Amino acid sequence: MTKVIGLTGGIGSGKTLVANYIKSKGIPVYIADDEAKKIMEDLTVIQKVANIFGNEIITNHKIDRAKLAERVFNNSEALQKLNTLIHPLVKQNFDIWLKNHQKFPLVIKEAAILFESGSYKDCDTIITVTAPLETRLQRVIERDKTNRESVLSRMKNQWSEEQKIAKSHFVIHNISVEDTKNQVDNILDLLKNQQY
Repeated sequence: MTKVIGLTGGIGSGKTLVANYIKSKGIPVYIADDEAKKIMEDLTVIQKVANIFGNEIITNHKIDRAKLAERVFNNSEALQKLNTLIHPLVKQNFDIWLKNHQKFPLVIKEAAILFESGSYKDCDTIITVTAPLETRLQRVIERDKTNRESVLSRMKNQWSEEQKIAKSHFVIHNISVEDTKNQVDNILDLLKNQQY
């Protein structure tokens, strides 16, 4: 039976680095955020989002992600409404993806909000990626061309690193790329040898 390994971490922690490295090892990786973006391109979903948040967040028959983010990241009730719509669709999408990858002994489900969405319950093992707060802030500011306040606001909508670590089987401290890869290799060895 295929083991589902949950991979999570706060914004800017280095989940993508870890996910890409694991993928380079031939292990299938499901990126929940990427799949959620694809789901939000579906016309039925676009209409449902417009019904909840208004037509002003639709531009050229697509969801204006910047306008939607502006609406939900500072409003926990609005974020909850969006998550209530999208999370079940992502779960359904993941279940189909998992059926198509049953020949693999283990697969990775990468999700920034693995705990917050409740999808950690579908995982056999959970890995959390951490990094110092200032490092995370700088990474996201540079990557998203945004400001510190915006990143801190987004972080408030996620569980703290401490909360994630408390529910995780493994923790990767992402300080340097080389060391992070070594930590991943050690964890993968344990998982492949079913020692965990």
